Amino acid sequence: METKGKVLAIDLGEKRIGLAISDATRLIAAAHSVMQRKSRREDYARYGRLIEEQHITLLVMGLPIPLHGIEGERAAWVRDYTAELQEHIPIPVVFWDESLSTKQAEASLFERGRQGRRMRDQVDAVAAAVFLQEFLDVQRADTQGDDSNE
Repeated sequence: METKGKVLAIDLGEKRIGLAISDATRLIAAAHSVMQRKSRREDYARYGRLIEEQHITLLVMGLPIPLHGIEGERAAWVRDYTAELQEHIPIPVVFWDESLSTKQAEASLFERGRQGRRMRDQVDAVAAAVFLQEFLDVQRADTQGDDSNE
């Protein structure tokens, strides 16, 4: 897998889609925006524009895995959506467990004084940034581990 270039994370919900983007060195994830879901076709077109504008080289799709570890209907829906999405974008896609990212995002926003609508308007993008940062940290640790074995 390519290890350079910006990464886009998607926290896919039934009504809203949270987006986060890393820096080009893949060190830091930042909340980008929240999109209202429309049709799949419109969603895919918006991702395509963002991928092109931001020079994204990898997409990380949040996968809702329950604490018991067995994927359910929601994970199947995300996998189906993503399989179709891959036909419309020119970059690789990986899945990442997004369990508890919304709770972590809500806690972070609450600590910063965001409540009510101000929290709801941002929570999906912050949740995407939470699991994207975890993904980046694990990838960096794996890469550094590989380097130490040489």
